Amino acid sequence: MHHPICWEVNDNYQKQTFRNRTYISNDRGKHILSIPIIHVGRSNGRQKYKDVQIDNSYPWQRQHWRTLETAYRTSPFFEFYEDDIRPLYDQPYESLLDYNLKTIQTIFECLQLEMPTNKTNAFETSPEGKEDFRFLINAKFKPQLNIEPYTQVFGDRHGFTPNLSILDLLFNLGPNCITYLKHQFITTLND
Repeated sequence: MHHPICWEVNDNYQKQTFRNRTYISNDRGKHILSIPIIHVGRSNGRQKYKDVQIDNSYPWQRQHWRTLETAYRTSPFFEFYEDDIRPLYDQPYESLLDYNLKTIQTIFECLQLEMPTNKTNAFETSPEGKEDFRFLINAKFKPQLNIEPYTQVFGDRHGFTPNLSILDLLFNLGPNCITYLKHQFITTLND
């Protein structure tokens, strides 16, 4: 049974999560792309995710785009999706939440899926009647994955590198991403 997706926006922002980082594969292997954020001091208390601001004093968008170009320019579908993905790295964003939601929306559009727009109104420790997948944002959480390798740009050098950004899958498999994902067995429950 599928439950509607509701984006958590009212929890406290935590470091070491996928909210401001992702991994790609380049000529050197697994590579992190991290969005710099403005940290509030401890005297200000905890900061809600919806209030986290991006630190644009560093040209992270230009650096990320150049890194993506270098890593994926030769992939089968980079040019096919380039015009869709590039604006994420051209337009400045102040809010990390806004940037993340725009990124997710762009990926959904590339995959020809409808993006859920529901957001939480308040934080719930244990949401009743809902499946809770918030733990998946924790970069230290290692889900049990039994996924089929697919051809990657640097697979001949490093072998198959799992647990990368959806961009890796998109640039390498293109429109076949959904079919590929439907055939994977992924255990996501935090046992």
